Amino acid sequence: MALKINDECTACGLCEPECPVQAISEGDPIYVIDSSKCIECEGHFDEPQCVAVCPVGAPVPDPDHPKK
Repeated sequence: MALKINDECTACGLCEPECPVQAISEGDPIYVIDSSKCIECEGHFDEPQCVAVCPVGAPVPDPDHPKK
């Protein structure tokens, strides 16, 4: 399942450089995850890095984009 960034995002930018597939970009007003690119860091890390670095827990599972 892809992740999405919810409204708790403070636009701190910590998540963007951590994504190994560049699925995160700056949106207006919060960061966004491209669900077609998001792999939840599988094959790169044991856990999604955006989740690990987010101080407010904004990256959450996106039920509208299950694994393919």
